[in-house]
Amino acid sequence: MEIDPEVACPIAPVVDIVFSRWTTPILWSLNEYGRQRFVELERRITKITPKVLTQRLRQLERDGLVIRTYHPEVPPRVEYEISELGRSLAPLFATLADWATLNLDKVADARQDYDAR
Repeated sequence: MEIDPEVACPIAPVVDIVFSRWTTPILWSLNEYGRQRFVELERRITKITPKVLTQRLRQLERDGLVIRTYHPEVPPRVEYEISELGRSLAPLFATLADWATLNLDKVADARQDYDAR
């Protein structure tokens, strides 16, 4: 009998939306620093390519987590900001940051112990 992963783990869709490789740093940056232009995000999130940043921003806008504002100026200006829906994830990120502070050393120790066997 096959079980739908979303039924077995109801947070699976949230994990798919929020915790892809570049989504979390983008949301974190927008939440932490406010409205930003593409280049500002690119500078803050090192190692992300412009293509991937564009793709992730489009997906986040589609998911309702990011708001894109186009200013028809010369040259045109585009800004990104976290939406209310995206901002509602802040407590989750804060909890995960606290967990990381308390437990990542333990995870590293467990990995070292495991690899030594």
